[in-house]
Amino acid sequence: MDQPTNNSRRRSARCGKLFLAFLALSLPLATLVTCQDKVIKKAPIQQTDASSGKAMYTSYCAACHGTDGKGDGPASSELKVTPVNLTLLAKNNHGEFPSEHVWAVLHFGTKARAHGTSDMPIWGDLLSALEPNDSIKQELRISNLVSYIKSIQAK
Repeated sequence: MDQPTNNSRRRSARCGKLFLAFLALSLPLATLVTCQDKVIKKAPIQQTDASSGKAMYTSYCAACHGTDGKGDGPASSELKVTPVNLTLLAKNNHGEFPSEHVWAVLHFGTKARAHGTSDMPIWGDLLSALEPNDSIKQELRISNLVSYIKSIQAK
């Protein structure tokens, strides 16, 4: 079996560092990552149906939180902190889904960590950009996303 060369190890380390730098600088953008030499493609946030929490979740959240919400999306391994298992929010809150907290995190983001910044984008700003002149539709987007996350709670 071939041993990795110094060049391939350096390229792999550089690839990881470049991805993290890209992620930190481009949170509002969707990314497509493949690795041999990781290829990162930037794309603007995609328009989705504001009435479909599931469609928004799939487009905006699943890359990190996973299609089932368990925090194991394809981009999760590249983040400093593992994404939250969204299916356990109610269980971890004494059986009550924390709708207001989830709404606030989506709308305003999370607190910056003591050593570094939060990896999660401020979705309120990004989703508002999809409906720049329609505050009702902006709120509908976040409310429907919260409702979808509530619907995937572990029983």
